Amino acid sequence: MEADGNLRGRATITDVAERSGTSIKTVSRVFNDEPFVRPATRTRVLQAAAELDYHPNIAARSLVRGRSFLIGLFYENPSPNYVVDLQTGSLDRLEGERFRLLLFPCQSAKAMSGKLLQLARASALEGVVLAPPLGDDPQTVKELIEARMPFVRIAPTTALDASPGVGIDDVAAARTMTEHLLELGHRRIAFVQGDPNHPSNSQRLDGFHKALSNAAVPFDEQLLEQGFYTFESGLAAGRRLFANRARPTAVFAANDDMAAGVCVAAKEYGLDIPGNVSIAGFDDSLISRVIWPQLTTIHQPTYDMAHVATGALLSLINKTPVEPAVCLPHRLIVRSSTAEAPGVGSTTRVRSL
Repeated sequence: MEADGNLRGRATITDVAERSGTSIKTVSRVFNDEPFVRPATRTRVLQAAAELDYHPNIAARSLVRGRSFLIGLFYENPSPNYVVDLQTGSLDRLEGERFRLLLFPCQSAKAMSGKLLQLARASALEGVVLAPPLGDDPQTVKELIEARMPFVRIAPTTALDASPGVGIDDVAAARTMTEHLLELGHRRIAFVQGDPNHPSNSQRLDGFHKALSNAAVPFDEQLLEQGFYTFESGLAAGRRLFANRARPTAVFAANDDMAAGVCVAAKEYGLDIPGNVSIAGFDDSLISRVIWPQLTTIHQPTYDMAHVATGALLSLINKTPVEPAVCLPHRLIVRSSTAEAPGVGSTTRVRSL
């Protein structure tokens, strides 16, 4: 019977060399992407490795090269839907690369301040991707720069020249959603804020106010509710809004998790969505598509932002050109949770914006 590494257990580099008719050194050169390997030889080695289901030992290769080939994704966000898109985007970008991803969920940017670099070094990271609001912590940015640790930030709002950044225009995106609600005839529009420690919160609130101002619609401070980007905070905010006798006809929540909470609160109060109240979110995360009615929302390309940021980090590590700032487009996704304001016909809508 032909010798097969799989019959003896896990295939080794020796098995690949025997199957491909090459030397162990040649197999090593192929998997380390070293030059001066003939294309036919490279193909033969890779085919033998595939037949034997051989995978090189990453840790061993790292020791030989004196490198870890590890990068870290640091994030602090209470929305599980956002986090999944973030992780998936980064992991997919590393498909076929030598680098591997370590995940670092953080309690808060404040708690991580002054500690992130130490953790990155202890984990032998070659670079880091910072999700908001970690990338706006001045101490973290300062330490990474001084240590010459390659880093890329997602949606940074401060020290924009400190590192490459990837994001969207949150102000414009929130304005787009608010304009949609105004065009449906809504005048009493409530806004549920996100975590005040996240820069996106103030940006989305700013976009909301700008849209109202442009349409000459006054804002009622009683329609501003505090949330924290969680379902539970959205539910609590919705209960407060709907307990008020002067209820809003529309609610714009700064992310989908909070919007889903507002939907549940509306149903607790016997309100039809969108017949009695329209509800809109932000992110276009999974929860916006699985609740009923499905949420009208802003598509924030979280997956793409993580994908692009990870690619930019690889470019920094490999010392190849990288764009200093990438602004990805947002999209208004209209679903069944928004409709014309009660009592508003097609001829009495707010003026076109």
